[in-house]
Amino acid sequence: MATATIKDVTNHLEALAPRAYQEDYDNSGLLTGNVNAEVKGVLVTLDCTEKVIDEAIAQKCNLIVAHHPILFRGLKRIMGQTYVERAIIKAIKNDIAIYSIHTNLDNVVGGVSSRMAERIGLKNQRVLLPRKGTLMKLVTFVPEQNTGEVLDALHAAGAGNIGEYKNCSFTVTGEGKFKPTGNADPHIGELNQLERVTETRCEVIFPEHLSSKIVAALKQSHPYEEVAYYLSKLENENQEVGSGIFGELETPLEPIDFLNRLKKTMNTGCIRHTELIQKPIRKVAVCGGAGSFLLSAAIASGADVFVSADFKYHEFFDADGKLIIADIGHYESEQFTKDLLVEVLKEKFTTFAIIFSNTGTNPLSYL
Repeated sequence: MATATIKDVTNHLEALAPRAYQEDYDNSGLLTGNVNAEVKGVLVTLDCTEKVIDEAIAQKCNLIVAHHPILFRGLKRIMGQTYVERAIIKAIKNDIAIYSIHTNLDNVVGGVSSRMAERIGLKNQRVLLPRKGTLMKLVTFVPEQNTGEVLDALHAAGAGNIGEYKNCSFTVTGEGKFKPTGNADPHIGELNQLERVTETRCEVIFPEHLSSKIVAALKQSHPYEEVAYYLSKLENENQEVGSGIFGELETPLEPIDFLNRLKKTMNTGCIRHTELIQKPIRKVAVCGGAGSFLLSAAIASGADVFVSADFKYHEFFDADGKLIIADIGHYESEQFTKDLLVEVLKEKFTTFAIIFSNTGTNPLSYL
């Protein structure tokens, strides 16, 4: 790739974390900039502040990739009176695009919580609270001799991936009947003659946000002039999408030893935690950022400890002796997201600099 546009970069990031998976309240995506602009350099940060934009200018980066969206609540005027307004003004004046990859990166395997789990050393990882309603099923009918070609096209478009299994489908053979009329130009059969064809009923599952792409691939690869198909939304849990990660330590640790290792591994100055339970820690649940909404799921999973951030005083009581809550801080839980994003970008792009931001954006300090 000789040159890359901002759209090329965002498409690559959204292959990992589709924007369809962001929460309703979120504002992930391109916040400033022209999608067709050539990328000169990328600065990766957790938060986009005015100082980060100064750093991008100094490093000659015209794209900032941030985890948190600086435009989160609606702006009615931009006059430079807040840090958000000043940052946006400076970015626009200096032709710097800002892209946020927030809760969509929180909600995918391989995202924020997965990186936390890797740092802690969890094995047998799975999504703590899988999301429902993100999958669809396609049913179509293909002449038997064309089945392989059509299924290959559907798989290439993203259908049939279930966890670690790829190119999944169900097929059954039957008889299809149709009569071409009027101005039809049938691939098989003659006008005004009832035709009987040995057909394969094909079924594949795919993420809902790929529906347009899947249908386009079906119509392009199918030999019939008019393609019969059905789309159904599924309520199945999507094991690849959801909140938090659950896993196991390879070797159990005493609670105090686990917390001491956690403090060092996650590079945090403070861990707020509930009373220590009197058994070794083996099963661990994690969630990057504010994760108190997952406490009941962490308890139900059988976790010995739940590592997250932003617990309120009264929420600590809800642990009720069933597990340890370990609040390591919001920034601290997500800080290694920068490493993840740099790795994802470097595996694809080699013609421009991809730089870790050196600007500290943690608003909290510890004595």
